[in-house]
Amino acid sequence: MGVRESLHPQQNSSNKPYLLAACFTMSKKEKVNLCRVLKKMKVPDRYDANVSRCIQIMPPKVSGLKSHDNHVLIQQLFPLALRKLLPKIVRSSLLWFCRYLKTLCSKIPEPRDIAKLEKEIAETLCQLERIFPPSFFDVMVHLSIHLATEAKLGRAVQYRWIYPIERY
Repeated sequence: MGVRESLHPQQNSSNKPYLLAACFTMSKKEKVNLCRVLKKMKVPDRYDANVSRCIQIMPPKVSGLKSHDNHVLIQQLFPLALRKLLPKIVRSSLLWFCRYLKTLCSKIPEPRDIAKLEKEIAETLCQLERIFPPSFFDVMVHLSIHLATEAKLGRAVQYRWIYPIERY
Protein backbone atom coordinates (compact mmCIF):
# COMPACT_ATOMS: atom_id res chain seq x y z
CA MET A 1 0.00 0.00 0.00
CA GLY A 2 3.00 2.30 0.30
CA VAL A 3 2.14 3.54 3.79
CA ARG A 4 5.19 4.56 5.87
CA GLU A 5 7.64 2.74 3.64
CA SER A 6 10.51 3.92 5.84
CA LEU A 7 9.15 1.63 8.58
CA HIS A 8 8.83 -1.49 6.40
CA PRO A 9 11.15 -4.44 7.15
CA GLN A 10 14.52 -4.19 5.38
CA GLN A 11 16.85 -6.98 4.23
CA ASN A 12 20.30 -7.06 5.78
CA SER A 13 23.46 -8.57 4.20
CA SER A 14 22.54 -12.11 5.32
CA ASN A 15 19.10 -11.71 3.69
CA LYS A 16 17.28 -11.65 7.03
CA PRO A 17 14.55 -9.06 7.57
CA TYR A 18 15.03 -6.47 10.28
CA LEU A 19 13.09 -3.40 11.38
CA LEU A 20 14.59 0.06 11.41
CA ALA A 21 14.21 2.18 14.53
CA ALA A 22 11.31 4.62 14.53
CA CYS A 23 12.00 8.36 14.52
CA PHE A 24 11.02 8.67 18.20
CA THR A 25 13.34 5.90 19.37
CA MET A 26 16.25 7.17 21.42
CA SER A 27 19.66 5.54 21.35
CA LYS A 28 21.29 4.47 24.60
CA LYS A 29 23.59 7.50 24.43
CA GLU A 30 20.59 9.84 24.05
CA LYS A 31 18.81 8.18 26.98
CA VAL A 32 21.91 8.59 29.15
CA ASN A 33 22.16 12.26 28.12
CA LEU A 34 18.48 12.83 28.95
CA CYS A 35 18.85 11.21 32.38
CA ARG A 36 22.08 13.11 33.03
CA VAL A 37 20.40 16.46 32.22
CA LEU A 38 17.40 15.65 34.43
CA LYS A 39 19.61 14.45 37.29
CA LYS A 40 21.81 17.58 37.26
CA MET A 41 18.93 20.04 36.91
CA LYS A 42 18.65 22.41 39.87
CA VAL A 43 15.22 23.58 41.00
CA PRO A 44 14.07 25.59 44.05
CA ASP A 45 13.29 23.83 47.31
CA ARG A 46 9.78 22.37 47.63
CA TYR A 47 9.37 22.65 43.84
CA ASP A 48 9.37 18.88 43.47
CA ALA A 49 10.27 15.93 45.64
CA ASN A 50 13.91 15.82 44.55
CA VAL A 51 13.40 14.19 41.15
CA SER A 52 17.13 13.52 40.89
CA ARG A 53 16.77 10.70 43.43
CA CYS A 54 14.35 8.92 41.07
CA ILE A 55 16.66 9.07 38.05
CA GLN A 56 19.37 6.54 37.32
CA ILE A 57 22.00 7.23 34.70
CA MET A 58 23.26 3.65 34.32
CA PRO A 59 21.01 2.00 33.20
CA PRO A 60 19.06 5.10 32.09
CA LYS A 61 15.79 4.90 34.00
CA VAL A 62 13.21 7.18 35.64
CA SER A 63 11.05 5.52 38.29
CA GLY A 64 9.34 6.13 41.61
CA LEU A 65 7.84 9.54 40.86
CA LYS A 66 4.64 10.80 42.46
CA SER A 67 1.91 12.38 40.35
CA HIS A 68 3.04 15.95 41.15
CA ASP A 69 6.60 15.07 40.16
CA ASN A 70 5.33 13.68 36.85
CA HIS A 71 3.47 16.93 36.20
CA VAL A 72 6.57 19.00 36.95
CA LEU A 73 8.63 16.71 34.74
CA ILE A 74 6.25 16.98 31.79
CA GLN A 75 5.40 20.67 32.10
CA GLN A 76 8.74 22.16 33.12
CA LEU A 77 11.72 19.82 32.79
CA PHE A 78 11.10 17.76 29.62
CA PRO A 79 10.88 20.80 27.34
CA LEU A 80 14.36 21.78 28.51
CA ALA A 81 15.83 18.29 28.42
CA LEU A 82 14.46 17.28 25.00
CA ARG A 83 15.69 20.35 23.12
CA LYS A 84 18.51 18.67 21.20
CA LEU A 85 17.74 14.96 21.51
CA LEU A 86 14.94 14.04 19.12
CA PRO A 87 14.25 14.89 15.47
CA LYS A 88 12.49 18.22 14.99
CA ILE A 89 9.07 16.80 14.07
CA VAL A 90 8.96 14.62 17.20
CA ARG A 91 10.41 17.28 19.47
CA SER A 92 8.07 20.04 18.30
CA SER A 93 4.96 17.86 18.71
CA LEU A 94 5.97 16.83 22.23
CA LEU A 95 6.82 20.42 23.17
CA TRP A 96 3.40 21.60 21.94
CA PHE A 97 1.76 18.97 24.12
CA CYS A 98 3.88 20.00 27.14
CA ARG A 99 2.95 23.65 26.55
CA TYR A 100 -0.73 22.68 26.35
CA LEU A 101 -0.56 20.99 29.75
CA LYS A 102 1.42 23.85 31.27
CA THR A 103 -1.08 26.46 30.06
CA LEU A 104 -4.01 24.43 31.38
CA CYS A 105 -2.39 24.11 34.80
CA SER A 106 -1.57 27.80 35.20
CA LYS A 107 -2.97 29.48 38.31
CA ILE A 108 -5.24 31.89 36.47
CA PRO A 109 -5.93 30.62 32.94
CA GLU A 110 -7.06 33.27 30.48
CA PRO A 111 -10.37 32.40 28.75
CA ARG A 112 -8.97 33.38 25.33
CA ASP A 113 -5.96 31.10 25.90
CA ILE A 114 -8.23 28.18 26.76
CA ALA A 115 -10.33 28.77 23.64
CA LYS A 116 -7.12 28.75 21.58
CA LEU A 117 -5.96 25.55 23.30
CA GLU A 118 -9.23 23.81 22.44
CA LYS A 119 -8.50 24.39 18.77
CA GLU A 120 -4.79 23.53 18.93
CA ILE A 121 -4.99 20.24 20.85
CA ALA A 122 -6.72 18.43 18.00
CA GLU A 123 -3.93 19.44 15.62
CA THR A 124 -1.27 18.48 18.16
CA LEU A 125 -2.78 15.03 18.65
CA CYS A 126 -2.96 14.57 14.87
CA GLN A 127 0.76 15.37 14.68
CA LEU A 128 1.43 12.84 17.44
CA GLU A 129 -0.66 10.22 15.58
CA ARG A 130 1.59 10.65 12.56
CA ILE A 131 4.64 9.83 14.69
CA PHE A 132 3.66 7.30 17.36
CA PRO A 133 2.03 3.88 16.82
CA PRO A 134 -1.70 3.41 17.49
CA SER A 135 -0.95 1.51 20.72
CA PHE A 136 0.30 4.80 22.24
CA PHE A 137 -3.16 6.36 22.02
CA ASP A 138 -5.23 5.06 24.88
CA VAL A 139 -8.08 6.68 26.80
CA MET A 140 -5.75 8.97 28.77
CA VAL A 141 -4.33 10.58 25.63
CA HIS A 142 -7.84 11.04 24.27
CA LEU A 143 -8.97 12.70 27.52
CA SER A 144 -6.47 15.50 26.92
CA ILE A 145 -8.90 16.84 24.29
CA HIS A 146 -11.52 17.36 26.98
CA LEU A 147 -9.21 19.03 29.53
CA ALA A 148 -9.50 22.46 27.88
CA THR A 149 -13.29 22.30 27.97
CA GLU A 150 -13.17 21.24 31.61
CA ALA A 151 -10.85 24.15 32.40
CA LYS A 152 -13.22 26.54 30.63
CA LEU A 153 -16.16 25.31 32.70
CA GLY A 154 -14.44 24.86 36.06
CA ARG A 155 -11.67 27.50 35.83
CA ALA A 156 -8.34 26.85 37.57
CA VAL A 157 -7.36 23.19 37.57
CA GLN A 158 -5.46 23.19 40.87
CA TYR A 159 -8.70 23.41 42.86
CA ARG A 160 -9.77 20.04 41.47
CA TRP A 161 -6.43 18.26 41.93
CA ILE A 162 -5.78 15.63 44.56
CA TYR A 163 -2.20 16.76 45.35
CA PRO A 164 -3.05 18.25 48.78
CA ILE A 165 -4.79 15.01 49.79
CA GLU A 166 -1.93 12.94 48.37
CA ARG A 167 0.65 14.96 50.30
CA TYR A 168 -1.38 14.73 53.52
